[in-house]
Amino acid sequence: MAYPLEVDYAYDRVPADLFGRPAAHGLERWAPLLPPLAAPGLGEGNTPLVQLADGVHVKDESRNPTWSHKDRLNRVAVSAAKASGARGVVVASSGNHGAAAAAYAARAGLPCAVFASPDAPPAVASFVRAYGAAVLTVPRESVPALARRVIEEFGYHPVSSFTETAHTGHPFGPEGYKTVAYEIFLDLGEVPEAVYVPTGYGELLFGVWKGFHELTLLGLADRTPRLYACEPAAGGPLATALRTGRPATRVPVGPTEAYGISCAVGGYRGVVAVRESGGAALTVTDEQMAAARAELAGQGMWVELSSAAGLAGLRAHRDAAGRPGEAAGPVVCVATSSGFKDSATGTRSYPPMAADWDTVAAALRDLPG
Repeated sequence: MAYPLEVDYAYDRVPADLFGRPAAHGLERWAPLLPPLAAPGLGEGNTPLVQLADGVHVKDESRNPTWSHKDRLNRVAVSAAKASGARGVVVASSGNHGAAAAAYAARAGLPCAVFASPDAPPAVASFVRAYGAAVLTVPRESVPALARRVIEEFGYHPVSSFTETAHTGHPFGPEGYKTVAYEIFLDLGEVPEAVYVPTGYGELLFGVWKGFHELTLLGLADRTPRLYACEPAAGGPLATALRTGRPATRVPVGPTEAYGISCAVGGYRGVVAVRESGGAALTVTDEQMAAARAELAGQGMWVELSSAAGLAGLRAHRDAAGRPGEAAGPVVCVATSSGFKDSATGTRSYPPMAADWDTVAAALRDLPG
């Protein structure tokens, strides 16, 4: 079993006024509770908490510089590369992680190698290349061995997981993610009752739990919220691990458009987050995520399918038999990334319309509202 390295702090030395300081973009705001930020940032974090009509709050991580939560991870992971004197960074990703790693590496003046699937969304591959990264489209089974050669022979710093028995990830990753919890706490003025998190490997899930747990260690809160991991029903390694009492599992993965959280293997961190918070692992179908994505779009937030898993999990959880819903306090759904990252984005064409009033008026009559 591969266990990730954990990071601890001298919490008694954290400045007493840290959580009373003005909100600001950039993880520098939370520097006393983060590893050294040796690489410059891009104004990540301080994303909005948007309230829906029924009182549910959406933490919209698509407002980060590269339009996803991965910017928080890469600010601290690329800082580790810079501080260690690495000659570059290497990452395995076909989506958000690769884009964020390429951006923060460029900002730090480091080359970046991104191992991506040959069927990665074309828009995302273009995004990564725009930052000057090398996009290496090799079969997934070849990535671990090739990445190790890059690390050993080129001196690049890995900012993603290359362990095979369980996902471990970069040890600083959840340190960036935990700032999501700090911001939710400050925006609400209290600890929410529950947080629903799109979950693949479980790093974001663990980071959110750790952030709230640290609030209890600092004496600012007396509890953590229940954390609900929301995985694609096509796989669900965390749900399987919890059901079978294991620290991590590997599962077969069926077809799903939620490629950003489609994972065959889980990691111990996700198990910790769910068990320690008294939450659960939920699985959602592509249809449920599509409905949640449409609901968010109707409120002005365009997110990718994977990103809508949190709201999909909440809706399914509340609708399930014997589950009337959360009533003791605020509920937050994390939306992780922009709809720009979806695999179908940019693949559909729209033919020209007839230039007459009847056609235009008919199109307007079809609009909701």
